[in-house]
Amino acid sequence: MQKKELYLVCLAVFPFMICTGVVYSIISIYMAEIGLTKSQIGFLYTSGATAGAICSPFAGAIADRFGRKKVLLFSMAIFAFVFLGYAVSRSYIPLLIVQMAEGMAWAAMGTSTTALIADLVTGENRGKAMGIYNTTWSLGWIIGPTAGGLLSDHIGFTLTFILCTGLTIFGITLALFFVPAKTEAQQTI
Repeated sequence: MQKKELYLVCLAVFPFMICTGVVYSIISIYMAEIGLTKSQIGFLYTSGATAGAICSPFAGAIADRFGRKKVLLFSMAIFAFVFLGYAVSRSYIPLLIVQMAEGMAWAAMGTSTTALIADLVTGENRGKAMGIYNTTWSLGWIIGPTAGGLLSDHIGFTLTFILCTGLTIFGITLALFFVPAKTEAQQTI
């Protein structure tokens, strides 16, 4: 692989990583503010995690069959709808649907992106490549929570979620044009 391809994957998912940091720093507060109980909030998180656990093996198989990039793009598109869903949902049942969709999107994102990165590098460089990818996650989660707090304080929850939808669409655009569709491990990083 060329180093550039790995960095392009990381660049494409970086706006999404920021958005997940934004959303996860404020979503429970938002849910409580619209009147959900602590038990309902806990069950919403459980339903999303359950959906992800059920879908992960299928998402991996789909990524193997149809391509990692396609599954990555699909998962990011689901996340754009999830963030938009947070912006418009004001009650338990719509949020339950959004959380389950989010769990499925996490399953698709996790399997497709790590498989894509593994495809980009030779075996002896996979750990380093995954470390670079995990740095992207960490940077997003360093920026995201502070941004989430500041944005929700100044522009409100709804506009914050809409902004995250837009940033995720920007990441989809980057992935569409710059992430390789088919890769083979060729060079070291």
